[in-house]
Amino acid sequence: MIFLKNDYSLGACPKVMNALVETNLNLSDGYGTDEYCREGADYIRELIKCPTAHVHFLMAGTQTNQTALAAFLMRPHHSVISADTGHICVHETGAIEATGHKVIHVATPQGKLTPEDIERVIEFHEDEHYVLPKAVYISNSTETGLIYKKDELLALREACDKHDLILYMDGARLAMALTCQDNDVKFEDLPKIADAFYIGGTKCGALFGEALVIVNDKLKEDMRYLIKQRGAMLAKGRLLGVQFNALLKDNTYLELGAHANKMAKILVDGIKAKGYEFAIPPQTNLLFPYFPPELIEKLSKSVMFEPYHLKKDGMKTIRLVTSWGTTEREVEEFLNLI
Repeated sequence: MIFLKNDYSLGACPKVMNALVETNLNLSDGYGTDEYCREGADYIRELIKCPTAHVHFLMAGTQTNQTALAAFLMRPHHSVISADTGHICVHETGAIEATGHKVIHVATPQGKLTPEDIERVIEFHEDEHYVLPKAVYISNSTETGLIYKKDELLALREACDKHDLILYMDGARLAMALTCQDNDVKFEDLPKIADAFYIGGTKCGALFGEALVIVNDKLKEDMRYLIKQRGAMLAKGRLLGVQFNALLKDNTYLELGAHANKMAKILVDGIKAKGYEFAIPPQTNLLFPYFPPELIEKLSKSVMFEPYHLKKDGMKTIRLVTSWGTTEREVEEFLNLI
């Protein structure tokens, strides 16, 4: 089978796996107080040029989103604004709502929030009969494979400042966002944009793990208590520090993201060359081509992919995802099939 279903089904990239093996028999403190996590946190602060940032290593994206947003939404009536395609809306089993906080989802044409979306939500939630919006959630890259340019992110920052909202960025696929050919955002820009964000590992070459970075001083207090209470503090926390050290040093993290994007670009060019269109303009490693139903049925016998809900002129979309481990041979085999 040609695997184009997601970007997290492989284990770890060789560099990460080698680092785990090399440190396997080293003794260290637990719960993220070890030298590997300290070194990883210091390196992230250096990378983003924000020496005061707090860095916490967690195991998974949903866990990170739930732990962070439950902590940041400090009162029971606080809510978070998200695009309706946002991970916290559709792929986390109501994890945020399970903490007692409503997710206000906004219909967006292609999964990107705008300042105008925020203004409409604020205008509608006018008094105590509604939940109070207190945070904005975005993903970069988004669940539709698009990225936010720097001017778009700064406009969101301005809208959040205007309405005293926390801006939180889900960086599950940050490696692909930062290496997209259309991107103009760098690591050091992130602390100027978001109050908190995470650097994704699970979908970017790690065996598992995400690095939560908190910039806003008001959100830092007691975070380790809150992480522990949510069951998100790994006893063998050094496994996370080891992986992020291996990923982020020597540019490995961005190289892996660039490879996923490169494989996606070959797919895009090949699909377009055969006369097919895309439901969403391709930018990173998530692709949504329109195919005839009979071709989709044929592909399902040889390719692992996700169906998608968009339709046009009798055509249906599927979701194709490339990863750090996708090979040119797999891409070529897929193009031969269509």
